[in-house]
Amino acid sequence: MDQQKIERLEREILKHKELYYRGKPEISDYDYDKLEEELTKLSPNSPVLSVVGAKVSSDQKIKHDKKMLSLDKVYELEELEKWADSREVVSTFKIDGSSCSLVYEEGVLKLAKTRGDGVYGENILEKAVYIPDIPKSVNQEISFEIRGEVFCTEENFSRICEQMLELKLEIPQSQRNIVAGILGRKENIFLAQYLNFMAFEFFSDDVNLETEMQKFQLLEKLKFSVLEYHKSSKKNELQKRVKEAQDFMEDGEYLIDGLVFSFNDLELHKTLGETGHHPRYKLAFKFRGETKTSTIKDIEWNVSRNGVITPVAIIEPVEISQAVVSRVTLHNYGLVHTQNLKVGDEIEIIRSGEVIPKFLRVTKESKGKFSYPHKCPSCDSELKREDIRIICNNSKCPAKIIEEIRYFVSKMNIEDISIKRLAEMLKHQIITDIPSLYDVTAKKLLALDKVKDKLANKMVNNIQGSKDVELVTFLTALGISGGGAQKCEKIINAGYTKIEDFLSLTVEQLTAIDGFAEKSSVEFISSLKKKKKLIEKLLKKGIKIKAAQLNNKKKTLSGKKFCITGTLTRKRSDIQKDIKAQGGEVVSSVTGNTDFLVTNDTESSSSKFKKAKELEKPIITENQLYKMMD
Repeated sequence: MDQQKIERLEREILKHKELYYRGKPEISDYDYDKLEEELTKLSPNSPVLSVVGAKVSSDQKIKHDKKMLSLDKVYELEELEKWADSREVVSTFKIDGSSCSLVYEEGVLKLAKTRGDGVYGENILEKAVYIPDIPKSVNQEISFEIRGEVFCTEENFSRICEQMLELKLEIPQSQRNIVAGILGRKENIFLAQYLNFMAFEFFSDDVNLETEMQKFQLLEKLKFSVLEYHKSSKKNELQKRVKEAQDFMEDGEYLIDGLVFSFNDLELHKTLGETGHHPRYKLAFKFRGETKTSTIKDIEWNVSRNGVITPVAIIEPVEISQAVVSRVTLHNYGLVHTQNLKVGDEIEIIRSGEVIPKFLRVTKESKGKFSYPHKCPSCDSELKREDIRIICNNSKCPAKIIEEIRYFVSKMNIEDISIKRLAEMLKHQIITDIPSLYDVTAKKLLALDKVKDKLANKMVNNIQGSKDVELVTFLTALGISGGGAQKCEKIINAGYTKIEDFLSLTVEQLTAIDGFAEKSSVEFISSLKKKKKLIEKLLKKGIKIKAAQLNNKKKTLSGKKFCITGTLTRKRSDIQKDIKAQGGEVVSSVTGNTDFLVTNDTESSSSKFKKAKELEKPIITENQLYKMMD
């Protein structure tokens, strides 16, 4: 019986793997992973578990110089912490797209390949040249290979669908499978211009790197788009990254299904090596995603704080990931239009990482008609269509105002003021905008439903108590485009520690900071300028923004590189931590750039010791090292 079950599971896994890599998945990632887990229990040595990617049937197939492996994955934070084992790891979001390899010779793009089955990929150079994030040449004449992810943003998905409708082509079902569909096309390959690429891997015989962080910094220097990358080692830092990924899943502009963690030390990569299926030095942390189908009962159009009219499907309630769901975001007007969404349609939805459920695809169309509002559902103003969105430009729109205030209240951590209370406060004209919050009195609040003296005084104290605020908190509360907490912290760490510094920022200064491309810098500066009057009004109301404090204390080992070898009295990992705490860098081999070799050996046959002697590098003991730290 078990053998029959094993064979059935193997057939199912191979079938769904092939469908996934061709952009036509029939089951969720989570359901697929459950099949693999079941097979692993019954037949841990099954060759099917070592299969990577999908077969390449094209006559364009090309062998990878280094096999493109899959990643081992975990779903629980405890498993991630156990794997990391307090070592330094670098993490990025895990994009839901298609992996791709780019080969450059003397700095010029010569070849682009899909993952394929991991050994052979398909030549997609003619499509890759259309993808704007893929440089056709770089500013260094070196030969190297880049690996990264081709994906589609929410905005570009709608644009692709519009184009395909005009061309009378069958439109894709979702963002999740559009990439494989376009990369596999033999005609209309210009549609690849709507795809994006982010790099995460670099191989070259011409360049020696010692850390994963150096790898990402080099990718940026070569002008590749990279995901935001973070170095961490403590449990609370790993937990923070998981929470950031959950937040991005709710509000981000492209799909992710978790995070990828990699040990920072590249020497450790060599030591740990790889299995036939995955590298041991990388791990995917994924959110359990469950999909269900339901029927659209209605489509609501809500006004955001930016005036964008956002569609939400009201569906027949369905239980998914241990929650009963009755509302599903439909992203934007463009998606509703291109997918021809309407009341009565049966749709598939997904919920991952305990965030708001999202639309995936239509599973059964109804005979109804697609429609959308031409007037704002809040203020009745004429709506304007801008690309894939419809927008209310009325600055006095009540829904826009309440959403702006709600967002500010939430980010400033002002308690006891719900969206319902805000609506009441606007109705009774207790508030009219964000600055008017600071004019609220307890007497005025008594006009609200179920608000007595005690609660009224507490609400006023909460509002007034928010006047002393950290710079990052204040900036985030303003709702600046591309101005999340992480981005603002990056700017602060670059030396812009006061609100005045931010207001005088230029696009050129912003693009010089890691993580800011020209487009996002222009958007940030433009949005910040629009908030200038609001900032001035809030300052007049008594808001006191605390300047950020940078730790400028001179660290004793700043700028110095240390290699450690041989006999030691302390744990090597403890010595490494102490060096890094004092601003030093630990390297895995002795080169011309190494400043010190640390060892208690007076003589040694080790290659590091010999190299230090050859290069006349200082060889110091542990005690000498720690005296340098005093």
